[in-house]
Amino acid sequence: MKLPPKALHALVAVLLGTPPTLPLAAPPSAAELVAAVDALRNPAEPFRVSLSLVEFENGTARDSVHLAVHSKVDPATRQYRNLVRYEAPPRDEGKLVLLSGTNMWFYDPASKASIRISPQQRLVGQASDGDVLTVNLAHDYAARLVGEESILDADHQPRSVWHLDLVASSQEATYARLEYFVEKDTHRPVKAKFYSDSGRVLKLAYFRRFEEALGATRPTETIIVDAVDTHLVTVIRYSDYRAEKVQDAWFEREYLPRLAKD
Repeated sequence: MKLPPKALHALVAVLLGTPPTLPLAAPPSAAELVAAVDALRNPAEPFRVSLSLVEFENGTARDSVHLAVHSKVDPATRQYRNLVRYEAPPRDEGKLVLLSGTNMWFYDPASKASIRISPQQRLVGQASDGDVLTVNLAHDYAARLVGEESILDADHQPRSVWHLDLVASSQEATYARLEYFVEKDTHRPVKAKFYSDSGRVLKLAYFRRFEEALGATRPTETIIVDAVDTHLVTVIRYSDYRAEKVQDAWFEREYLPRLAKD
């Protein structure tokens, strides 16, 4: 019986006391990694989630806001539409933020006026509207796999990660450029860096406290650190994920006054 070349090579290696050389598995593509991160960050079905944002300076809390985010995928664009409701503090209760396509509006029931805003509009500390909205990274950015690295996570533990470089490819993108560090074994996001149009690092984000919610293990805490003054930290906590029948009418600017009364 004649052995195939690969089998013969393995047999010779065993006889010589050396293990056979096996082909190395190819690394995942950048597109596959971004899709995995999107799937962990964003439920595919319409949903609601509660957010608590707290700003810290030198470890002391100095401001906070509580939000409810309602989100649904637009079947035409595959991008998310979002409605954000302010629930606390009392001075902000009832205010709304709407993102539909490239349009983003802030509605104040006190003045009954809706104002066009940008995703970079600040909520609390380093957290902007764009940071709390559900977004599809694969839709907004062109990704490149830089390589593999070892970094420290939010708890100063070493993690083996894939390093991704993402450049905005859509006018809907909140940032000009992102870097994501994705754990090799789980494809969970560990860390991200956010850049301005001029190429300056604006802030760092660490993802932690992964828990089961709506069919996936999702990060329920994001720690955002000011890239210039690391004493300024904003913590976003996610809770009460639940599927919801999000109405298309909620994403129409003209409907905002009715939503503010609900």
